[in-house]
Amino acid sequence: MLPEREAVIPVTDHGLLYGDGVFEGIRFYYRHPFRLVEHLQRLADSCKAIRLELPYTRAQLKKAANEIIAAFPEENGYLRLMVTRGSGPMGLDPAGCKEPSTILIATRLEMIHPELRGDGIHLIIASTRRLPADGVDPRIKSLNYLNHILARMEATQAGAHEAVLLNSQGRVTEGSAENLFIVRDGLLITPRPVDGALEGITRGVILQLTAELNIPTREAPLTAYDLYTADECFLSGTGAELIPVREVDGRVLQHCPGPVFSTLAKAFQEQISIECKPKEHSL
Repeated sequence: MLPEREAVIPVTDHGLLYGDGVFEGIRFYYRHPFRLVEHLQRLADSCKAIRLELPYTRAQLKKAANEIIAAFPEENGYLRLMVTRGSGPMGLDPAGCKEPSTILIATRLEMIHPELRGDGIHLIIASTRRLPADGVDPRIKSLNYLNHILARMEATQAGAHEAVLLNSQGRVTEGSAENLFIVRDGLLITPRPVDGALEGITRGVILQLTAELNIPTREAPLTAYDLYTADECFLSGTGAELIPVREVDGRVLQHCPGPVFSTLAKAFQEQISIECKPKEHSL
């Protein structure tokens, strides 16, 4: 355990040189990591998909997460868990990388100003496209986020808060760092992973909550037209939690925040309390 200024990796680490590695972003509340089991499963799956050996057991990673959370000065925060191919000779062939690097960072995270959580954000449809699944499967949470970074830069240049990436067929995939949901005539719809959406952990929580709350929900292909004509739209992610959308490419949506979003945002915070908040001891 080291302060940030003392935590270093070799400049020959292939995670730095080539983006060869995977990661998970994990929220913790009340000093308890939220959905850690699911995050560690996805990390293991990402490692397996790129033939990267996870050098620690899940029990060891859980122990490390709890130790760094205990040392963090605040009870709420964000963990970034990364596994890279490790240090090796120059060149794309990873055969010379003998030992993966594992890095765990605890930090504060505020992805959006609190006022925008009430007022809603503005989205644009980025010209940057999501990498196709026949190139890099979207279920692999890799360190290479360059196309998402370019999309976010487009949003900033346009004066918007976030960008939505389409796939090569013009279907909606996700935001630069969040999953996306719309509401149309009371039906909650989210893009399919097969279209390029990450199987987000927070997305999974929302789908769990909609089943419990009897909110009609389905995964389906979406286009820009569906975003423009939606009754509601919101984003979800580990860092973002749930964020309402007010405007898409200059089209103002009918409801922001809408009734479905408000119901789910409340239920999501209640779920965090159920899973993370310490139980009061009985007298």
